Amino acid sequence: MTLDPFAVQQRMPTHIWVEAKIRELSAQNIGVYVTNKGERNDGLVLLKLSDLKGNCKLLTQQRGIDGVLGWVNIFSDEIISEQKADEYIKRSIGHDPDQWVIEVEDPKMNNPFQD
Repeated sequence: MTLDPFAVQQRMPTHIWVEAKIRELSAQNIGVYVTNKGERNDGLVLLKLSDLKGNCKLLTQQRGIDGVLGWVNIFSDEIISEQKADEYIKRSIGHDPDQWVIEVEDPKMNNPFQD
């Protein structure tokens, strides 16, 4: 049997994946909060990384041409104001209330959800 390299990568239900990552980050004393719970099994995730000084990165999940799920920056400016991030999140939830929004407090704004 040959594996199709372009087959869509399967993943565990979103709520289980999010809960596991939150436990992992909490154990490392990293501030992480779910500000919007989305669809339990297949909800899209928006990730807001905050440096606690009013600056953020806003990331979303996207599949590459190989079908692997990864993270991309929503704005061409890598770092944006928290206000701009919050405005985008509000509009985005208005269009798709089934998405998850997770906020992580990290002065370096590293993505702890990167696998």
